[in-house]
Amino acid sequence: MKLFSYLKLALAYFKLNIGIHSQYKAAFAWQFLAMVLNNCTWLAFWLIFFERFPIIKGWGRQDILTLWSLTSAGFGLATACFYNLHNLALLIARGELDVWLTYPRNAVAHLALAKMSPTALGDLCFGYIVYLALVRPDAAHMLAFIVLTLNIALVFIGFNLMRGSLGFYFAQAEAISEQWFFAMITFSTYPNCLFEGVVKLILFTLIPAGLVSGLPVEALATKELRPELIGLSFLGALAILAAGIAIFNFGLRSYQSGNLIEMRN
Repeated sequence: MKLFSYLKLALAYFKLNIGIHSQYKAAFAWQFLAMVLNNCTWLAFWLIFFERFPIIKGWGRQDILTLWSLTSAGFGLATACFYNLHNLALLIARGELDVWLTYPRNAVAHLALAKMSPTALGDLCFGYIVYLALVRPDAAHMLAFIVLTLNIALVFIGFNLMRGSLGFYFAQAEAISEQWFFAMITFSTYPNCLFEGVVKLILFTLIPAGLVSGLPVEALATKELRPELIGLSFLGALAILAAGIAIFNFGLRSYQSGNLIEMRN
């Protein structure tokens, strides 16, 4: 029942945010299309690369299509619904969490769901269109893709909570948070096979891009699905989300109010 209640809350915020952005239809459409075109440009680069070098450490054209589809869809889902976490470090630095702490439910839920990004909807649609049109999965792979999209979204939500919560612990944490974010995005869009040793360990811990570009892609890359990798991906996503929530809640104890009064509709 509690999960269902939070799903209803998420849907209510989503409808509210869509209503707000629909007031500016031209700007909304342009931001949506701009992100789709940006992703198409990067995907074209990788497809040209794999035309020249068909196999790189076991990775081929189909794998890079799957990687970009999953990353775009998972990131798009997380950012479309939980965009406010992107600015968490700045909100903490300015002492602007006050309004979220007055809500009856978990503060993280309201804080995260308060804003959405039109460009993220472009990412989400791009991921599904590319996977359906270019990879052409069967029903089982399509279902696994949906599940893994949710897993990746959880990874990004937990990661954004972790990097944003740096604002509780360090002064001027916004710059560190932003660089950490760019590192995550960069490594999430490169084939996981390119990294080994200590770097690969970092990509499953400090920068959990391996839970985006590694396990999910490997789970879908073969004709026969690998449910064990889907399970590991889910457990990893839950671990990152739990870590993000724990770091946020621990840091919240030392939060200093900005003494702001804000009216929200």
